[in-house]
Amino acid sequence: MRGTVPGLPTPHPLLHQLPAVYLDHDFLERFLGALDEVLAPVLLVLDNLPAHLDPRTAPEDLLDWIAGWVAAQTDPERPVERRRETVTRTVRRHQLRGTRRGLAEAVRLETGVSPQIVESGAASWSATPLAPLPGEPGDWVTVRVRVPDPERVDRARLERLVADEVPAHVRYRVEVLPADGAAGSVAGGAS
Repeated sequence: MRGTVPGLPTPHPLLHQLPAVYLDHDFLERFLGALDEVLAPVLLVLDNLPAHLDPRTAPEDLLDWIAGWVAAQTDPERPVERRRETVTRTVRRHQLRGTRRGLAEAVRLETGVSPQIVESGAASWSATPLAPLPGEPGDWVTVRVRVPDPERVDRARLERLVADEVPAHVRYRVEVLPADGAAGSVAGGAS
């Protein structure tokens, strides 16, 4: 949390805002100096507000706060640069949410690798009223991630991510496989 910083110089000393007749008063100089010490962090934050609100330059303790504004899922255990990238890309990801491209980017940010995504396809229709829809029933998507060590991937977190990213009516399956193609683990569900 933001607070006072001992010895932080103020960019706008209060004593210098007064008429010259008050500059020689010892009490006034000490009193305004104490106020300057309390107000210096506030003034410096306000002077640098755009940098504090930009996830690329925000102080680390404000990054999670900004992440909450844009509904970015950040993990405090991750390196700060990866968290900054997640917050920066979240707004763009919201525009792509529910799409194949948005899902791929979300999985790439989570795992560091580009996934293979297989889906049932786009919309289907029938020219005959009330006829069953052509093709395979229902919508589904399979997200396949190939990583060097599948045991190091947080499968539950990855599955929650996929469940949050796909549309509510779409069934999904998550496969975490070794990069060399050997057998791996599979998780699935419906959101």
